[in-house]
Amino acid sequence: MSTAVAEEKKTNLSQLDQIKKFTKVVADTADFESIKEFKPQDATTNPSLVYAATQKQQYAHLLEEVLTDRKKSGLSGAAQIEDICDHLLVQFGCDILEIVPGRVSTETDARLSFDFEGSIKKARQLIKLYEERKIPRERVLIKIASTWEGINAAELLQKEGVRCNMTLLFSLPQAVRAAEAKAQLISPFVGRIYDWFKKMNKRDYTGAEDPGVQSVQEIYAYYKKFGYETEVMGASFRNVGQILELVGCDLLTISPELMKELSESYQSIERKLTPEKAQSAKIDKLELDEKKFRYLLNEDAMATDKTGEGIRKFVADMAKLENVVADKIKR
Repeated sequence: MSTAVAEEKKTNLSQLDQIKKFTKVVADTADFESIKEFKPQDATTNPSLVYAATQKQQYAHLLEEVLTDRKKSGLSGAAQIEDICDHLLVQFGCDILEIVPGRVSTETDARLSFDFEGSIKKARQLIKLYEERKIPRERVLIKIASTWEGINAAELLQKEGVRCNMTLLFSLPQAVRAAEAKAQLISPFVGRIYDWFKKMNKRDYTGAEDPGVQSVQEIYAYYKKFGYETEVMGASFRNVGQILELVGCDLLTISPELMKELSESYQSIERKLTPEKAQSAKIDKLELDEKKFRYLLNEDAMATDKTGEGIRKFVADMAKLENVVADKIKR
């Protein structure tokens, strides 16, 4: 390629700013400074990210403030720890909402992934805490695992005006059921799908051949072709190549490290996903009941493996956060 042609492919806008023309960029972090630097529309958090943030000196005061405030709750033992963790997650969310113009996602306890009633109760509690801080419901997304029980919980919550973000989503059946439940948003995990196929097939994937990228492309096309309003937010990216293949997706949630990389590149990008292209996609409508959903998920070894693993990892990180809180209470 000649130097002249190479120069033509450069623009005055960083790749991050170019992406923002076609896709809502969401910060995948609980780090306030990163959010301020890259100016995303929304932000997503989970217990893993909040735990990591509490280990940094600049955020230690948030935990101390919540501990001081909740000492008078009258609770003790596991109930007290749970109460403090809920308030801490919401405190991070409220502080993030002072930075971003859009929404924040806050996760329910992954131990409730197969608990329909428990998921509803936890979501209502988190929304109640936000509303006590004068945060309107439309600025909060409650993250729930994309299990049959989790999606059913989201269906009921959506009817109550509680907007849900279906996380730990790895397959089209999960996405279809979430859309039928009228979930506000889904978060298909691009990077974790890529990880599974890379390990299983002992080879790397790049560009359009990436199985994680292909999964989101399929879900996006299905939603747009059949007129579903649920938003698609690609998540869990391993490299900028995956992100660039999904430009045009409704939203992309990106880590600070990858946002930095995109902000430093001025190569021109191309919009890959459009509603117009999706209309010509050759996809059959999927009819699902509980038996069909569970069967298709079981048939998909990757989705079954990664959903289970993801739940276990989020549970482990929640336990880490609880241990930090329990240790602080004892002092």
